[in-house]
Formats: sequence, C-alpha cells, structure tokens
Amino acid sequence: MRARRVTLAEVARRAGVSPTAASMILNGRPDTRLSADAHARVNAAASELGYRPNIGARALRTDRSFTIAFISDVVATTRFASGLIRGALEEAETSGHVMLVLETGGEPARENEAIEAALDRQVDGIVFATMRARELYLPDLPASTPVVMLNATNKHYPTSVLPDEERGGRSAVDLLVSAGHSDGIAIIGQNDEVEKDLFRSETVARRVRGIRDEMRHLGLEFVAEESCWEWEPSNGYAATMALLDRRDDVRALLCMNDRLAFGAYQALADHHLGAGRDVSVVSFDNDELAAYLRPGLTTVALPHEQMGQEAVRLLLAGDRGQTPLERLVPMPVIERQSIMTGLTSTSAARDEAAARLGRIQVVG
Repeated sequence: MRARRVTLAEVARRAGVSPTAASMILNGRPDTRLSADAHARVNAAASELGYRPNIGARALRTDRSFTIAFISDVVATTRFASGLIRGALEEAETSGHVMLVLETGGEPARENEAIEAALDRQVDGIVFATMRARELYLPDLPASTPVVMLNATNKHYPTSVLPDEERGGRSAVDLLVSAGHSDGIAIIGQNDEVEKDLFRSETVARRVRGIRDEMRHLGLEFVAEESCWEWEPSNGYAATMALLDRRDDVRALLCMNDRLAFGAYQALADHHLGAGRDVSVVSFDNDELAAYLRPGLTTVALPHEQMGQEAVRLLLAGDRGQTPLERLVPMPVIERQSIMTGLTSTSAARDEAAARLGRIQVVG
C-alpha cells in the first residue's frame, strides 16, 4: 500500500509558520524576508516528515515541469558514451530536475516518437545527444521549447556542447614531440590525399586540423599516412601491418582513435615490436579498452561527463537564442605507458610542445 503523501500544510504546522511561508522557503525563494530561524524550522520539519514536493502541482503554479528530456541515438545503450548521460543526470539532480531519457537507435520514426513523448510531458527543455559527434537532423520544434545539442550540431538549434577536438589534435602531437620524437611519426586512420573527396564529420575534421596545424607549426612531417575509413581494430591492424612491412623507420604512431590503436598494438606484436618500448603510440577518446591494453594506452580523452553537465547547465540557463553558442569542452590528456621514455634529442619544438602540455589537464 502506498504511503500517504505528506502535505505542505503539515510541514507548515510542524514548523509553526503559514503554508505560504513554508512554500516560499521550500521553493528557494531568495526574497522571503523570513528569519533564518523560520528557514531552519521549515527545512527541519520537511526532513522529519519526509515531505516531497508535488511536482504536478508546482508545474501548474509555475508553468514548469522541472523535467528535462535527454534524447539520444544509442548513448544509453553503449558504454562508450554513457558518460554523457551520467554528467547530464548529475547536473539535472543538482538543479532539482528529473531527467527523462529516451533512446531512438538513430531511427527517424523513433526519434519523432521520442520528441512527441517529451513534448506531451511538457518538459522544460530537450538535450539531443549522439554517441559519435555529428550533425543531427531534427524536425521543427515549438519555439518555446529550449534545445541544446550535445556532441552534435544542428543549423536551426545553434546551442551546442562539443569536445575541443582541434586543441585535442594538437595535444596528441605535443605528446610525441615533448617525448623527443621529431621524425619517424606515422598517422593511422587518416590521409588527406586519399580522403579529399570523402565526407567526415566536422568534429573529425577539427581533430585532423589540429594534428596537421601542430605538425606544420613545429616544422614536422609524417613519414606515412595510412587511411582507414572505419576506425575499427581490424583496420588498425591491417594498416599498421602494411606500414611496418613497407618501412623500418617508424618510431611513433598517432592513431585517430583507441580502436585503431588496439589493432596497431597487435600488428606491432606480430612484428616483434613493443608499444612504448620500440614504437610510441598515442591515440584519442579514452575508450574503456585503453586502460586494459598492456602497456596502457596514452590517449586524449573525450570529456563526456563534463559535456553532459555543461549541456544541462546551458539548457536551464535561459540563454539559448538564435545566436550560435558553441561550448567547447577541453579534452584531457590521459598519460599511461605507450610513449617511449629516455629519448635524448633536444630541440625548440620539444620544449614548446612540453610547455603547451603543461598548460592543459594531464591525468597520470
């Protein structure tokens, strides 16, 4: 049998104040002009009685449901991007909101159903999230519904939260150069010439731009560029095997994501080479497998939890006009053991790269 809900009147009676005064205190009104003692008595009474606000009644009074919707493609059903939800849930709870999580599997029909379900519940706003950063098509939504894109972009809804991929790309290069690498660096997963007529997402383009701009800035060139359209372990393995069969001067691999790096590790082993011992490896994303590789993989992480928190903050902040607002969240460096140590070369580029790394978040 469901326990009877404690009423606001009971809290007010226990605290010795009027229901109106109790309501103002429990709703966090800053201008109640009530004494500190009254605030303490009301909060204590609510705690002792187990009072829970009636969200439905509050919504009728304030025209707010204190509910936000989180609509994603496969974020909820994959471990890789689940941090987006964790961060959003944490921030929603902190702000006194309930979060309605709806998963579409990336199917347009289910997406429309999810949007209708959110609007039917009169949510205070919608966060649209994608597992892999990309431009997301959305139908027209009521102008009164705030929208924030998380790990995604949309031309009609210009407020978005994205990882700072360009700076992340620069960091990956800086990791190798600061360790003493100045030649023998190959990139696995990308080749401008091979892919010049192919479309990748804007976030991938930013990662590539950061890598190439930093290489140019430091006066370096890749000794080889291995294109892989799908960034999966099998392709990382095949590309690295072909590279090592062809060249014997490779001293560092910059892999476009951790899954490619996983395949590269296997190819190195098949050539009787060790990651972090004979060839340095650096990558992106901080996928779960990165910590379990041996040696552990140094990677530039996707800051999923921080991105989820920031999306909810923006959604509830009320500043979501049509002026594009792109919030870039820094990508922290996760240092493990896949980059060689003890390299003795010195150069201005090495010092510059090390100084830049010293100004960003590095996690050992």
